[in-house]
Amino acid sequence: MNDPTGNYPPAHGLYDPQFEHDACGVGFVAHIKGKKSHSILKQALKVLVNLEHRGACGCDPETGDGAGVLFQIPHTLFHKALAQQGVALPEPQQYGVGMLFLPQDEALQAQYRAVFNAVIQEEGLTVLAWRKVPVVSESLGWLARSVEPAIEQVFIGNAQGLSADELERKLFLVRRIAQNRILEQKLDKEEQFYVCSLSCRTIVYKGLMLAPKIGAYYPDLLDTDTQTALAIVHQRFST
Repeated sequence: MNDPTGNYPPAHGLYDPQFEHDACGVGFVAHIKGKKSHSILKQALKVLVNLEHRGACGCDPETGDGAGVLFQIPHTLFHKALAQQGVALPEPQQYGVGMLFLPQDEALQAQYRAVFNAVIQEEGLTVLAWRKVPVVSESLGWLARSVEPAIEQVFIGNAQGLSADELERKLFLVRRIAQNRILEQKLDKEEQFYVCSLSCRTIVYKGLMLAPKIGAYYPDLLDTDTQTALAIVHQRFST
């Protein structure tokens, strides 16, 4: 236990006070039989709120070190969302989803999308659609709003008939090649580009916010069609 006075117990057995330090908070919720439900995500977000003490905030009390949640790709939610674009999703694990932070400038967004699209096609996959992730910017503190990125999802089709494991490896290559190509091309505002996740199995929703704000910021997380059998939450502590 971390004593704020610095008066730690003496070393004993496996305990040694020299290893005491502040750290992030993490939590895990899962259905033991792998049954997906919105309840699992709801419980995970509650765990995240209970980990708020593991984070910190600065001059803006509404902006924290960051919080996030990883969970299984919500196929029902995305099937519904992309149907509105006239896009039919393949079966689960036969497509990948990338969660990307992009600059707010629309012309720059187009450049980053073009790089990503080119790499996807070079690797023998197909671009199914891009989706602007719904967000509620007003839920953020003023400091986070001042650096808020545009957040989009790219849906990638398995044109080669790969297995889920093979597709996962291919998506990893897409991510690394695209990131390196963007660095090589020295695109403007490169520091505002970030890939949160790119997978055919899981997705990450995260941001520079306090733990209780993540659900308010991302309406997707409160949609009952967002179902998963597992979720990992993270409350960042900047060290």
